[in-house]
Amino acid sequence: MVRKATIQDLNIVVSLTKACAEHMCANGIYQWNDSYPNNSTFENDIQRQELLVFDKQNNILGCVVHSTHKDDVYNKVTWLTKDDRNLYIHRLAVHPNFQGQGIAQQLMDYVEQFARNNSFKSIRLDTFSKNKRNQKFYELRGYKQLEKIYFPNQSEHPFYCYELVL
Repeated sequence: MVRKATIQDLNIVVSLTKACAEHMCANGIYQWNDSYPNNSTFENDIQRQELLVFDKQNNILGCVVHSTHKDDVYNKVTWLTKDDRNLYIHRLAVHPNFQGQGIAQQLMDYVEQFARNNSFKSIRLDTFSKNKRNQKFYELRGYKQLEKIYFPNQSEHPFYCYELVL
């Protein structure tokens, strides 16, 4: 079941994303680190009611953030749609022990249906250029790869922006 996260979920979500970061690093993908994502990031997501979790029998196995806030780093990107009614995806994660079971698909299905039900024009996101699995995941869902952006505190390598027009 996908539901909005509560403050009681904070430690579990942070632990889950740390496990994901370690798993990615073990596979040569240095996308997340000790400084990102962190407690305060997820605490803000929860306060804004933008963090969703995948909860199976009171076990949080995955999470995703869906937000209407456009980060400044996205201002230079030439998007497929105008800046009007766009939803932004951040921090999609599934605990490594439960990857490959369709949880990320279910989280994105939920977000995409939410966007359609609420008359959003598109869904926008970025994913790490070295994370080929994520790129394929989004491309198979119909997202179009656009320009590169950089997060110097995370990596010297670029992140690719993607957009799904609804």
